Amino acid sequence: MTQPENPQHAVLYCRVSSLKQVDEGHGLDSQETRCREYAKRKGYEVIAVFADKGVSGGTLDRPQMRQLLSFLLAQPQPNTVVIVDDLNRFSRDVRVHWQLRELVKNAGGLLESPSMKFGDTSDDKLIENLLASVSQHQREKNGEQVVNRMRARVQNGYAVTAKVIGYRYEQTKTEGKVLVRDEPVASIVAEALEGFASGRFATQSEVQRFLESQPDFPKQNHGGIRLQKVTDILKHPIYAGYVHSKAWKVSLRKGRHEGLISFETHKAIQDRLEQKAYAPTRKDISEDFPLRGFVTCGDCEKPLTSGWSRSCTGKRYAYYLCQTKGCESYGKSIRRDTIEGEFATVLKAMRPSQGLFDIVKAMITDAWDQRAAQMNETRKALKRQMRAIDEQIDGFLNRLADASSPAAIKAYERKIEQLEGEKLLAAEKLETSGQTKATAPQLLELAMRFLSNPWKIWEKGDLALKKLVLRLAFQEPLPYHRKGGYRTPKTTLPFKVLEQFCTQQCKMVLPERFELSTSPLPRECSTPELRQQWQWAKRFKAWAGVATGQKTTQEPTTPRTPTELRVNTRETAAYA
Repeated sequence: MTQPENPQHAVLYCRVSSLKQVDEGHGLDSQETRCREYAKRKGYEVIAVFADKGVSGGTLDRPQMRQLLSFLLAQPQPNTVVIVDDLNRFSRDVRVHWQLRELVKNAGGLLESPSMKFGDTSDDKLIENLLASVSQHQREKNGEQVVNRMRARVQNGYAVTAKVIGYRYEQTKTEGKVLVRDEPVASIVAEALEGFASGRFATQSEVQRFLESQPDFPKQNHGGIRLQKVTDILKHPIYAGYVHSKAWKVSLRKGRHEGLISFETHKAIQDRLEQKAYAPTRKDISEDFPLRGFVTCGDCEKPLTSGWSRSCTGKRYAYYLCQTKGCESYGKSIRRDTIEGEFATVLKAMRPSQGLFDIVKAMITDAWDQRAAQMNETRKALKRQMRAIDEQIDGFLNRLADASSPAAIKAYERKIEQLEGEKLLAAEKLETSGQTKATAPQLLELAMRFLSNPWKIWEKGDLALKKLVLRLAFQEPLPYHRKGGYRTPKTTLPFKVLEQFCTQQCKMVLPERFELSTSPLPRECSTPELRQQWQWAKRFKAWAGVATGQKTTQEPTTPRTPTELRVNTRETAAYA
């Protein structure tokens, strides 16, 4: 390329490949200073400066480079000099370098640099090619080193993800940048994950609305949160304190950061995500109809839908109705006040008496103590399970080494990955066995508060809390007949136990009086059913003694007949 004797104008082009160099003020200023000194020494007048910030040298599409080419085409005088600090600032790829050279030439520019000479001779082109090849090699080598270092950090349990909602990176003296909780967002994400795993949030859409309702949770440009973002949060194992990388073939492993949830909770979330997808709940009516989707038609057993109607006077009415074609109740509406009022009666009836409530409290305390006593056996079982998993993994690794079929290799790899996940879950259970987030009295207080009066929580709670009450109190949806009201609800285990005690009291208490057996000889019950009922009666009496502050000094003799069973349990039944 022939150089003009006295070019009048020159433009400068600078580039840095990372935004960190821009923030720290390194690179662009020094390049511009060096290019201006060269222009002054050559007698050029600098008329424009173009700087690409955080753009790779291996790409052709650069914003400031496009503007530079447009600027050259608009110049009335040809042969405007384009000054770059070094060849690697112009490009770091051989193919891209010669394409840019051609574009600058066609736009009427002359490329110059204080570091080298751009010429058209074979020797000049050879040197230019060599320097461009060296720049490309350096760029690719730097990329390989970055990837290898990041992969090594993941293998050591460190997260290298650019940004994780609920976490922030904190620089440490010994471990570099480590993820730490970013409050209050971390607690919000933890509540969303725990809620989806426990069933408090039935769908991902409910999780989405929960996150959108939190002022401190970061929103996207449209002011909301995309459903895909919710899915990514639910699937990411980093929130359980684990890291992995499929791109770098790094298997799942324990991370060096604090998890927001347990690995067991993470597995429960993945199991729920793999289940049948549910249609998103309509946001516009869910607040007005908390029983929608839970109450079913008593004729066809399909969930009742709900909606609003408007009279000719403009007044609005809320109602539930069945929309199953062929059903006797198809299209026949039920007033919201009626169906929700009768539900309130059902929920209020589930409140136990104070005496029975005290007995159940003693029962739960007793169960807590028994569970604590079983913890050592659980830890031993987990250790045996981990040893068995290790043996299975070793067996599959041996088979994998001998396998030649691609299908068999993939099957063995999937099985090994599954076993490693089970081993991680067992290891976490072993580490956390015996540990609770709260003390026994605290947990007991929360449970008793719900069992004592679920209606109070329903009455004062929001929609999410009402959904939680439904899932905790009832095993399945409630059928409702338009004429007969609710059928007998199938309650969960705690309420079922309370109901059984109340029922047993009515059956065991007799108006007649019988004398207790005074025989000191041990006896056996005549049937297995009697033995089981007798064991329940003895435990019930012991719990009743704890609840009332009384101590039983002598156990009743074992009955042999149904009559003796009813007699001996008469006193027990009176405690409730």
